[in-house]
Amino acid sequence: MNNKAGSFLWNLRQFSTLVPTSRTMRLYPLGLCKPKIVHSNWNILNNFDNRMRSTDIFRYLFQDAFILKSDVGFQTKGISTVTALRIDRLLYAKRLFFDSKHSLVCVDKSNDGLKKVNFHHEVSSEDVLTKETKPNRISSRKLSEECNSLSDVLDTFTKAPTFPSSNYFTAMWTIAKRLSDDQKRFERRLMFSHPAFNQLCEHMMREAKIMQYKYLLFSLYAIVKLGIPQNTLLVQTLLRVTQERINECDERCLSVLSSVLEAMEPCKNVHVLQMGFRILVDQQVWKIEDVFTLQVVMKCIGKDAPIALKRKLEMKALRELDRFSVLNSQRMFEVLAAMNHRSLTLLNECSKVVLDNIHGCPSKIIINILQSCKDLQYHNLDLFNGLADYVAATFDIWKLKKVLFILILFENLGFRPVGLMDLLMKRIVEDPESLNMKNILSILHTYSSLNHVYECQNKEQFLEVMASALTGYLHSVSSENLLDAVYSFCLMNYFPLAPFNQLLQKDIISELLTSDDMKKNVHKLHILDTCLKLDDTVYLKDIALSLPQLLRELPPSHPNAKVAEVLSSLLGGEGHFSKDVHLPHNYHIDFEIRVDTNRNQVLPFSDVDTASATDIQRVAVLCVSRSAYCLGSSHPRGFLAMKMRHLNAMGFHVILVNNWEMDKLEMEDAITFLKTKIYSVEALPVAAVNLQST
Repeated sequence: MNNKAGSFLWNLRQFSTLVPTSRTMRLYPLGLCKPKIVHSNWNILNNFDNRMRSTDIFRYLFQDAFILKSDVGFQTKGISTVTALRIDRLLYAKRLFFDSKHSLVCVDKSNDGLKKVNFHHEVSSEDVLTKETKPNRISSRKLSEECNSLSDVLDTFTKAPTFPSSNYFTAMWTIAKRLSDDQKRFERRLMFSHPAFNQLCEHMMREAKIMQYKYLLFSLYAIVKLGIPQNTLLVQTLLRVTQERINECDERCLSVLSSVLEAMEPCKNVHVLQMGFRILVDQQVWKIEDVFTLQVVMKCIGKDAPIALKRKLEMKALRELDRFSVLNSQRMFEVLAAMNHRSLTLLNECSKVVLDNIHGCPSKIIINILQSCKDLQYHNLDLFNGLADYVAATFDIWKLKKVLFILILFENLGFRPVGLMDLLMKRIVEDPESLNMKNILSILHTYSSLNHVYECQNKEQFLEVMASALTGYLHSVSSENLLDAVYSFCLMNYFPLAPFNQLLQKDIISELLTSDDMKKNVHKLHILDTCLKLDDTVYLKDIALSLPQLLRELPPSHPNAKVAEVLSSLLGGEGHFSKDVHLPHNYHIDFEIRVDTNRNQVLPFSDVDTASATDIQRVAVLCVSRSAYCLGSSHPRGFLAMKMRHLNAMGFHVILVNNWEMDKLEMEDAITFLKTKIYSVEALPVAAVNLQST
């Protein structure tokens, strides 16, 4: 018997060394002040008789958990008191536990047999009452179903608070998602003013270190989405606890933590958490099994993540390609754009899946794909044609706003969807009343940039409708919007009187020259002035604009040396052509050649002075890049088409030399190519004629 009593007292002494003193903390959930800590001298041995009645404490002591007891300690007005006891797992041969009859049991495992000593403890009426009145735990889903507003959730919390408090925040965010923007703002004001809100925040901060990690992340995400400011003690406390417990993160928590980081604004604690998140992902990337979780993590990893981590995630995604669903393939474009990683293999494979399942693809998905292609500078002609053909085939069910948004993205990519643009032109001509000012500007910019109306049959009708629609908004249009619209008309070689007359007023010009975007405005006004002088503008010829001097168009930093070498070999030396020629109206050409009017013979520049101007044909050689054309075609974009038009008006014969094609040609082939461009058909040998015809 003495041995049993000794074992029992030995266990109690171990408890006394493991249990810390309790603390009372004044918490200000939405403030930024420091907590006030008041220590009490509560001791587990001195109060053993009272604690014997608290069976819950001893039940948790052996479960490696925190214990929250509101009946132990004290309470004062304005201060919420919580006693927290942390008992680590006891790695001893002798352990204490309670049996089902609330008897304290000492088990001695040091001997060969098991010896058991019972200390019977009668359950008091107070324990029975506490057990009967203890509130049942309620899930966030049930709360969101039973409550109709954020205040209803707080009222439920006031009646019977339950653990964990994260359920209340999660339920409030679930309810808020169902509300309109105005309702959200109203409900948020009511939430902040609710008397139980501060109490709920206090509970949340107390429980942050003991609740399951996934509930901590759910609550932090809900709190941020509910609009609680990030610089509050509540949010910053949860951020710090999330950092401290990040090693508890499993695959599901990785997905939630990604959403949390994506929803939060940059700050010091968020940055630290982001760094920890990247380290964790680097360690666990090969353990991720769910493709959706992998994509969420990749999207959140950040554009400035180490390239080694990006490649590791790319390799993981390539391994999982066979498990990609259609939605996974559609989302991969946005994921790669978010991490700024251009994986051609992933993009090509996902493009095939998108095209194979294009029917029924939502407009949001198409827009996200095109936006991601723009961000990644990924140009897949088959993908773009497939998306444009699908929109054209289902054109009647698309709203004008969505079609315009898709066309703007195509224009950013340099792609000209001919069929889709023709259909939109037809709809605009048939229903011009559907256009507002924003639509007018978008349509004019897109069609002028892609130079689409140049070959259209109903070009004049379309331009008249657009000019008429713009004229109807002249009383309210801003000066910069008016300049943008008129500039687009200039690119399309169309000059409606009413918009031009309003733009050329002195007060409008003065406003444009003093705006914040003056450089861009001056550039467009100079182009407008050039168009008025060189294009066929009968009614506007006499208008003269007084504009600031514009910097000359800079020649390319690396002129095409191969073209110069080919011309020198073909024409017999550099005396037969000129390089980097600057022309009036701020135009620049790469090479100038002068030939007779029949283009049979190249004239040296030394003989030009003695020749009659009527006997000379000036040839402008322009070395152009891929971006000067519409994607996948030889159709020049708006500015190049206007420049060619103006050079023709200045008496030049224009030759376009594609840089990327010239770099691929051998010297003999390059000479033959330029010969067919410079000389007329009659002056060429038979072989060159055959080459040109092919």
